[in-house]
Amino acid sequence: MSQKVFGGQKLAVLIDAENAQASLTPYLLSEIAKYGVASVKRIYGDWTGPQLSGWKDTLLTHSIQPIQQFRYTSGKNATDSAMIIDAMDLLYTGKFNGFCLVSSDSDFTRLAARIRESGLVVYGFGRRQTPKAFVAACDKFVYTEILRAGTEESEVPLEKPVKESLKDEKLRTLLSVAVEDSGDENGWANLGAVGSEINKYSPDFDPRNYGFRKLSDLMKATGMFEFEEREHKNSQAKTVYIRLKNGRY
Repeated sequence: MSQKVFGGQKLAVLIDAENAQASLTPYLLSEIAKYGVASVKRIYGDWTGPQLSGWKDTLLTHSIQPIQQFRYTSGKNATDSAMIIDAMDLLYTGKFNGFCLVSSDSDFTRLAARIRESGLVVYGFGRRQTPKAFVAACDKFVYTEILRAGTEESEVPLEKPVKESLKDEKLRTLLSVAVEDSGDENGWANLGAVGSEINKYSPDFDPRNYGFRKLSDLMKATGMFEFEEREHKNSQAKTVYIRLKNGRY
């Protein structure tokens, strides 16, 4: 079975059509490309009804395979069951490093946990109202409202104004603890390691939730940290290190 790794991964992308927006597909796939290659792209729903007609052109454009699931009983979501069964079949092939589950439905909480138990990484994508249990079951969870960030089509929708968010005690504690846990004996921590540490504590953390495209921009804006760029030997590349000012925030 594949080991859990980040970056350069073979990913299975499974989309719950009833809990996703066709218009977000280009941004969704662009986001997924940051984590790996979407080797499988499937979307589940009852394609005999008019409610999913808006997906037709999107599926063709992005080569997403529609999986038909009839509604046999009113009030029962057969789509979820079909998606879960397919996910387990793909899991047992051992061909993937991770899964992308696109839904805001809490019914996929156990599926995410089961995939992680097998050592694979799980990326979740859903709306802000996604139940916390599903969010916590993923290695990383991205709110779809921020996927248009940085484009001309939409501004980043924020839950709080930027200045108010930067004073949030929960955010400041999260950032400071991540730096302290990642730091060396002098308190300096590699910024990349800090980002990984943050996601361990908070799968839905994303600087775009606070109006910043990069983690470094968010951390600079808090005024809590000092930064240092270190050059690599025999290379022009630089690595950013960060530590708490005066050892506290």
